[in-house]
Amino acid sequence: MWSSVRYTRRGQRRLLRSLVLLCVLALLPSAWLRLTTDGALRTVAEAPRERVAVVFGAGLWGGEPSPYLARRLDAAVRLYEARRVEVVLVTGDNSRRAYDEPDAMRAYLVRHGVPGGRIVSDYAGFDTWDSCVRARKVFGVDRAVLISQGFHIRRAVALCRAAGITSYGVGVDDRHDRTWYFGAGREVLAASKAALDATFRPRPHFLGPQEDGVRRALAAADGERRR
Repeated sequence: MWSSVRYTRRGQRRLLRSLVLLCVLALLPSAWLRLTTDGALRTVAEAPRERVAVVFGAGLWGGEPSPYLARRLDAAVRLYEARRVEVVLVTGDNSRRAYDEPDAMRAYLVRHGVPGGRIVSDYAGFDTWDSCVRARKVFGVDRAVLISQGFHIRRAVALCRAAGITSYGVGVDDRHDRTWYFGAGREVLAASKAALDATFRPRPHFLGPQEDGVRRALAAADGERRR
């Protein structure tokens, strides 16, 4: 009987140690994100002057930017109006004809005063890693201000830096509603994928040829400045 009790207690201790180890391993990627992005986050007012801003997609409601995405785009408008950025790269999902995040993002920015010639669309930003790699390899972006919600911005900065982009993040404030808490909780799992992406650097779902949209938009900005 006593050996059975000792065995049960020993088993419980092993189980507890295993659970603690699993918790530590689960939180390591989040700790990595925090360490690698320390000092890289800014408010809209504090954002450094960079020629390019990258706005990540966050869903559409009835063909229009979701409230979360709209707030990201509003931050891009403010940066453009303050002359802290000159070109906005919008990156999102257009994997099916009926769903077009980049065009909805472009239309929103134009309605709010950003000239269409200063907006470049990436139609294959299927996830954060794809968006970062394509910004660097397809659009030639090597420096950028990244715009997203606070719970996502560290992952965006870490992945874009891993992809070769010198980047700073603007974390957009939002109400802490159910959507916010869901997104924040999802980031614990997404941090693990981010760590794997940064380590193994997989090829994006779709890379495609180089595009000169950002280069042409920057050249247009230079031309306007010289006039």
